[in-house]
Amino acid sequence: MWNLSTPPGFEAMRSDIPVTFYFRNLPHWRQVGATYFVTFRLFDSLPQSKLIELKSMRDDWLRHHPPPYEKASLDLLTRNLIIRVEKWLDAGYGSCVLARPEAKRVVEDSLHFFDGEKYLLGSYVIMPNHVHVILKPLVEHISLERILQGLKRHTSQTILRAMKLNGSFWQKESFDRIIRDELHLYKAVQYIGKNPSRAGLDSGHCLRWLRPEWEACGLHFDQGTF
Repeated sequence: MWNLSTPPGFEAMRSDIPVTFYFRNLPHWRQVGATYFVTFRLFDSLPQSKLIELKSMRDDWLRHHPPPYEKASLDLLTRNLIIRVEKWLDAGYGSCVLARPEAKRVVEDSLHFFDGEKYLLGSYVIMPNHVHVILKPLVEHISLERILQGLKRHTSQTILRAMKLNGSFWQKESFDRIIRDELHLYKAVQYIGKNPSRAGLDSGHCLRWLRPEWEACGLHFDQGTF
């Protein structure tokens, strides 16, 4: 197993800096300088029946947990939602446009474009209908939301134009979690690395990437179970 030393550029959640919170359809936490594990998906990646189930889970939780919300309870809600969504995403619902090489390359190029300028890019996997990415915003006034909006806007416009498609491309809201510590980072990298095999796909059909400086610290995609 990786020795859990801190790779360059990575910063975990800190106890001495405030954490802010907001709730849309999903809960989101923010902390200056933190590293995030983010999942964003294609607009048609979940059927209506699954979206109704997610909304029912969230609404039921809200009925039983009036504000102010307890972080531990919100964490559990987030975890339960993410587990369901990622299982459904791996089932391959929707058009799966990102299985096409030209679409994958657009997303790959866009992820790398502002690496080292607006954010530090740690790792990613581009699946047929969703993307997992680890990144850390580098500029305080450029939020994670702005970064993701820019990525989605550019990639959707480019792919839709190249493929002569119309309509929505990405789901607006993304899943995101602050990475708590080095062990959490290790697990997130392992999750990204094993996502193709969990979905029954050969890793060669999905674009995976891990920051070379992190690999030099001993982080690798295939390091056993967790």
